[in-house]
Amino acid sequence: MATIKDVAKHAGVSVASVSRYMNKNGYVKKETGEKIEQAIRDLNYVPNEVARSLFQKKSKLVGVLLPDITNPYFPLLAKGIEEELNRQGFMMLLANTSDSEENLQNYLTTFIQNNVSGVITTLPVSHVPKNIKMIGVDRAYEGDFIKILADDYQGGKLIGQEILQTTYRNVLIVTSNLLMPSVNLRYQGLVDVLDKHAITHTTLQSQSFNVDRTDETVASIFKNYSAYDTIVASNDYLALKIMQYAHEHGMNIPDDIQVVGYDGIPYAEMFYPSLATVKQPIYQIGQEAAKRMSKLLNNNKDELPKTTILPVTFQKGKSLRYF
Repeated sequence: MATIKDVAKHAGVSVASVSRYMNKNGYVKKETGEKIEQAIRDLNYVPNEVARSLFQKKSKLVGVLLPDITNPYFPLLAKGIEEELNRQGFMMLLANTSDSEENLQNYLTTFIQNNVSGVITTLPVSHVPKNIKMIGVDRAYEGDFIKILADDYQGGKLIGQEILQTTYRNVLIVTSNLLMPSVNLRYQGLVDVLDKHAITHTTLQSQSFNVDRTDETVASIFKNYSAYDTIVASNDYLALKIMQYAHEHGMNIPDDIQVVGYDGIPYAEMFYPSLATVKQPIYQIGQEAAKRMSKLLNNNKDELPKTTILPVTFQKGKSLRYF
């Protein structure tokens, strides 16, 4: 593998000249730069990014903190982040915390040790490491950093308004931890609509979003809440698992049970019947977070808004009983 010394020798210049050219730090004559560039191509030279980042005190790495990579929502979010980072000349370092605070802190330490320049987090981070640029998405409502979020309150309202257009008797709202701002806003948006129209409802609160707990939640629903004919799930994955369980036990969707999800993952339309859900701009959230991160790392002087709220829409599906 070629080294910077090999490039310098091949180009007939000093190592210092190659270093200045590579790092764009200092003056290099045009003809010298052309010789160095030709030497790099001839030798297939790949710079040592770790050494370069230590020298420049910054890197092209951006860490991304996700809670549960098995939830189909997060790979699409990560794709939006990664593709935009790549377009901007950065690379993504992905961390799956498995909804563990200890894992989150360990990954933050690892990011610092690997000299990442920025972190995009889907989770609340109470203390931002020094010299690390941070942007929050999804559940990261708290913290003194830029945030790209979906309109969670409106998402809850859209579900309530859609239920009004269906034949409903008993409504069960299956939600995650209501102490999380994003979860609470969705819940309040939904409940505000139901209460306004005097629709009685029951809430089942789970303490975790984790996919590993989904089967446990579904079993609890059908064991303890079998009288409910309308189920609002906290996310699409849970909604699809509810529909799967219903099919396996001889129930018809939507005649016996109507189900609505949240997120708008691609699988929602592939299932039969198709899942009615609130569609978040998942890829766009990731993409916008990466764009903002690139501006921060490139010291863009434009004033960046502290919080950006992106709109959500309702995606109709055949899992609801419309009039």
